[in-house]
Amino acid sequence: MTSGSSALDNLFWRDEILEAMYWMCGEGLAEDVDAAELARFLVSDVDLIQVHLDRLVASGDLTCEHGRYRLTEQGRREGAVRFRDAFADLTRPAHGECAPGCWCHDPAHAGEPCPSHPDRPGA
Repeated sequence: MTSGSSALDNLFWRDEILEAMYWMCGEGLAEDVDAAELARFLVSDVDLIQVHLDRLVASGDLTCEHGRYRLTEQGRREGAVRFRDAFADLTRPAHGECAPGCWCHDPAHAGEPCPSHPDRPGA
């Protein structure tokens, strides 16, 4: 049986690894990594990262070939969720800002008042 703190550590490293690998793929930095590369990136111990990489292989989130780990489709989906959740506060509109699809940004509505800000002209 896993202790409470050990279970939290496992969840933490699962999220960190999936999010980091998803980001690395998305930025074109790496499609696959070995434990040492990921440990340097996450500023962690190689042996600790290796244990968690192997757990992620067992759970179906990663594949391993010749010591290099790659996200599976399941791992890519999970990594995307972790990445979105981690950066949600940075990617949503600020208070008082229009939503990304607001019609006031459409050139056909230039000069018309924005429904979010009727006191200001449209964009």
